[in-house]
Amino acid sequence: MTRILVLYYSRSGATANMARQVARGVESVAGATAVVRTVPSVSAVSEQTAAEIPAEGPPYAELDELRDTDGLILGSPTRFGNMSAALKQFLDGSGRLWVEGAMVGKPAAVFTSTGTLHGGQESTLLTMMLPLLHHGMLLVGLPFTERALRETRSGGTPYGASHVAGEPHSATLQDTERQLCQALGRRVAMVATALKSAGPA
Repeated sequence: MTRILVLYYSRSGATANMARQVARGVESVAGATAVVRTVPSVSAVSEQTAAEIPAEGPPYAELDELRDTDGLILGSPTRFGNMSAALKQFLDGSGRLWVEGAMVGKPAAVFTSTGTLHGGQESTLLTMMLPLLHHGMLLVGLPFTERALRETRSGGTPYGASHVAGEPHSATLQDTERQLCQALGRRVAMVATALKSAGPA
């Protein structure tokens, strides 16, 4: 079985909805399964800690899950053109895996949600790729052969799936956004399955 870790942070629900669609795309590939995980919020109060188990939704990710996965798909809302502090803090703690080369050669992809059309989607996706490149991962995007990428009037980029929440904020995905989330999950699962069947390089 090819295991794809869908790891995200969501505050208002849009990124969580995207993660569910990405997971559907992963599981549309024969022999692939999606493992959906989230990360705790970062508190401005240094003494505050998150509960060990979230009140709802998927469990918190553990670093060893990065080692055990065959592919990784990261999702985050946009924070001033960058990923959320919560997701970055989790990745910042992955130095031990970097030293081991635990992620080298595995496929990875990214997705994001913004409040406005020009809220920094593409810069967020690009900066989310940087730690993945440092880990030696193989980046997977969305080619323009994906019809929804040409038809979308909201989210969607070649760098990864995206969603525009708009004002007032809506976590509901447009049809094209949903299709692109599924396409991203499907592409990573297909690459991971092919690499796994080919054996070590």
